[in-house]
Amino acid sequence: MRTPSATSAQATAPGPAAAPAPGRAARRLGRTAAATLAVLLAATACSSSGGSGGDVAKTVAPTVDAEDNNPQPLENLKDGGELRLPLQQWITQWNPYQVDGRYGDAVEIMGYVEAKLFRVDAKGVYHPDPAYLASAEVTSTSPQVVTYKLNPKAAWSDGTPIGYRDFAAVWKASNGKDPAYNIADPSGYEQISAVEQGADASEVKVTFAEPYADWQNLFNPLLPASGLSAPQDFNEGWVEKTPVFGGPFVVSNADKTAQTITLTPNPRWWGPKPKLDRITYRVLDPAAITQAFLNNEVDLASAGSAASYGQLKDAPDAAIRTGTPWDEVHISFGGNGPLADQKVRQALGRALDRASLIKIANKGVPVEFKPLDNHLFMTNQNGYRNNSADWASYDPATAKKWLDEAGWKDAGGTRSKDGQPLELHYVLSDGSNQAQTDLASAAQNMLQQVGVKLTIDKVSSKEYFTKYVNQGKFDLASWRNTDSFPLSQTVAIYRAPQGDNVFGNYSKLSTPEIDTLLRKAAATLDPAQAAELYNQADAKIWELGHTLELYQRPSIVAVRKGLANYGAGSLASTVITSVGWQK
Repeated sequence: MRTPSATSAQATAPGPAAAPAPGRAARRLGRTAAATLAVLLAATACSSSGGSGGDVAKTVAPTVDAEDNNPQPLENLKDGGELRLPLQQWITQWNPYQVDGRYGDAVEIMGYVEAKLFRVDAKGVYHPDPAYLASAEVTSTSPQVVTYKLNPKAAWSDGTPIGYRDFAAVWKASNGKDPAYNIADPSGYEQISAVEQGADASEVKVTFAEPYADWQNLFNPLLPASGLSAPQDFNEGWVEKTPVFGGPFVVSNADKTAQTITLTPNPRWWGPKPKLDRITYRVLDPAAITQAFLNNEVDLASAGSAASYGQLKDAPDAAIRTGTPWDEVHISFGGNGPLADQKVRQALGRALDRASLIKIANKGVPVEFKPLDNHLFMTNQNGYRNNSADWASYDPATAKKWLDEAGWKDAGGTRSKDGQPLELHYVLSDGSNQAQTDLASAAQNMLQQVGVKLTIDKVSSKEYFTKYVNQGKFDLASWRNTDSFPLSQTVAIYRAPQGDNVFGNYSKLSTPEIDTLLRKAAATLDPAQAAELYNQADAKIWELGHTLELYQRPSIVAVRKGLANYGAGSLASTVITSVGWQK
């Protein structure tokens, strides 16, 4: 479904970015299916009943390099029809380059209504979308120059041809040089030295001052210069509106009162005609999505929790689909108060029993959740290796020793230092399902064993990210990062904040060494050398005590039978013009 998301024990939907799991989900701006750095909430069920009473056999193996989306040729699909999808919060900021525009559902939809230049296949390989690009390739390596040859038919909904000015506007707004643009992430754009017209109006030349390996992820989606050129337009011009369109669909209606958003085919679209004649999104509380599916009100729901899977697996018109997307679930440590001390964060990593926490999340779901020992690579990606060393090994004795060394003395109950108790707060969305709640309670009990008092603060699901996670107002919190692919998309999660802009590093924890390694990796064109640098950075992220990785979250969704070319994703983009209903 969507990117950051509240973590949950659930599996997420496909389509655009996948979202929150045992917490919430955060998305990265990269793919169509799971958009990018956005924050999104996964469709979850909150009830402790409905199938969550016991575990089930782990008998399902999710797809790894293929799409479990009922692939069908277009001739097998009906013309027309409606796809109904849940939203977990109203979309306020639509600009995915703006810091508040990374909510997963918004990023997903923007991939359908704006110019998504590249598609990603199931193996994670980028391909130019012929609707926009005749070609795109590196035409020089010293300096690196990328030449884009545009489809001359490509035009914005106001009639303006898509051209180099749009590329230049995205670059100038996103490169970090003008602080008036409140950007989400300058990665890649800050390496560019020039954006120019090429041989003619259909050619764009982008020159890099420093190499950037993941250049195909830039300008994707491309937005019109008319909506980005001034800081006010960039920051405020996309608030609760999309001023110009460049994709196969447009936002034809956004009813804030009814909390519904409707997409219909773009009348100026020059590419393959969409099979659907309407996509309707409706804001639903996480607890309501499963029932909405059973009531035939939506056509997709997460089946990744015990409660939701138990209710959906035998529904007569449901098909359960699974996949292995870039989707990680973790517990993040804050950087304030006692947790400003790295030794304390490291101690928490040894006090939390990851294996037990994963079992809680995995209960009642037929897919085994794989432990994740890397912050950057998923288990099914080339380059993955275990860099966790002993930082994530459950060892309460060592945790106690390190807390002693940090000055937090054990007086037989809650530890204290300089007369202050060691009391931390776990921020939990009130839309969390039972597994998420149980996971937080288990963490509370584990930390109590080493003298740390952990209070669970339930907050509004609609404010979980905006008022808490995004502001760094947590000691512990769990959410998901989704679709951080290619790996340069992870840089923002761990890079040092600049002023008030934390990018995606909500705990604000970083080191110059990690920054340098991640930047070097993103600038390394050789994949093996880049992987080595990313892994070196990952080892340092473990040592920093930034995040306790839990598991790679499979996508487990229920979709309405007959829905084709849409389902549980791995790494591939959703080709929205091919989504439809079988004849």
